[in-house]
Amino acid sequence: MAVRLGLSLPQARQYDLGRDVPHVARAAERIGYDSLWVYERALFPDPPTQGLGGMKGVPWPDQYRAVPEPLVTLTLAAAATERAELGTSVLVAPLHGPFQLAKSLATLDAASGGRVVAGLGTGWSTDEYAAAGVGTFAERGQVLDEIIDVCRAVWGPDPVRYEGRHTRIASSVVGPKPARPIPVLLPAFSGKAMRRLVDRADGWMPIAMAGADRLAQEWRQLQDLAAERGRTRPIRTSVRVNAQYSPKAYDGSDRAPFQGSVDQIVEDLVAHAGIGLEEFFFELQGGMRDARELEDVAAELFEKARAAGV
Repeated sequence: MAVRLGLSLPQARQYDLGRDVPHVARAAERIGYDSLWVYERALFPDPPTQGLGGMKGVPWPDQYRAVPEPLVTLTLAAAATERAELGTSVLVAPLHGPFQLAKSLATLDAASGGRVVAGLGTGWSTDEYAAAGVGTFAERGQVLDEIIDVCRAVWGPDPVRYEGRHTRIASSVVGPKPARPIPVLLPAFSGKAMRRLVDRADGWMPIAMAGADRLAQEWRQLQDLAAERGRTRPIRTSVRVNAQYSPKAYDGSDRAPFQGSVDQIVEDLVAHAGIGLEEFFFELQGGMRDARELEDVAAELFEKARAAGV
C-alpha cells in the first residue's frame, strides 16, 4: 500500500493568505495529496533573544516573519476542500488556553467532517511564551499534559468535568463535538517526550532530518518503549519533511536529505518509505517564489513519487 503524502500550506510572507491558501489547498487535493498542514510561529523577535530552536547565534529564517494563525489558516483550507486531512505541525499548544483550544479544534473538526489532526508541541521560544501570557516556559511539558487531558474531556461525552492545575470545568455541556476522535500527534525524540507520546498521544510526528537510518532507529526506539510500557494500540506516524528544493540537481557530496531537485527529493523519499511509516508531508513553501511555483513543484513531486512506487 502506498504511503500517504501531504503538503504544507502557504504561510510565508510572499503569499496572499486569503487567496493563496484556498488555491493551494484545492490544487493539492486535486493533485492527490492526502493531507494539508500548517505550523505556528506567534511572533518574530527583532532582535531575537534566542537563536532558531533555542540555539545560540542561529538566525531565525525570514519566512517566520508574520506567520498567520494556524487554525484560521486551516479554516480557509477546510472551506476550500472536501477530502484532505487538516493538520498542525506543530501547534505550540501551551501558547493557547486549554479549554478554548480544545473547543476550537472540535469546532473545526465538526465543520470539516472529521478531518483535523492535532499535531501539538511545546515550542522553544521564550519570547512567544512571554507574549502569550500563559504558563512559564519551564512548565511547558506539564501544561501540554494538561492540554491533552482537557482536549480528551471536552471532545468526550457530556457532561464534561475536569479539574487540573490550570483548568477547571464544572459539569457542563460543551459542543460541538468532533465528527470523529481527533488524533493527537507529538514530535517526540527522546526521554520524557517519548514517554508522553506512548502514554497519552495517538501518533508520532518526527522530522526527517538525519537520513533514513536515523529515522528507522528512532522508530524502533519508540516501538520498544511502547512495548515496555504496555501500549497495545498502534502508533500513527506522520513524518515532516523540510525539503530544500532546487530547480537543478545538487551535485555536492555534502547533500543533506531531501535537498536538491524533485528527483533527488523523491530518491530520498523512496529510502525513507522503506521504514514502514504511514505518511510523509512536505514543507516546500519557504523556497518558492509564489503559489503558482508551489503548486507546480508539488504536482511534479507527487507524480514522480507515485511513479517511483511510493
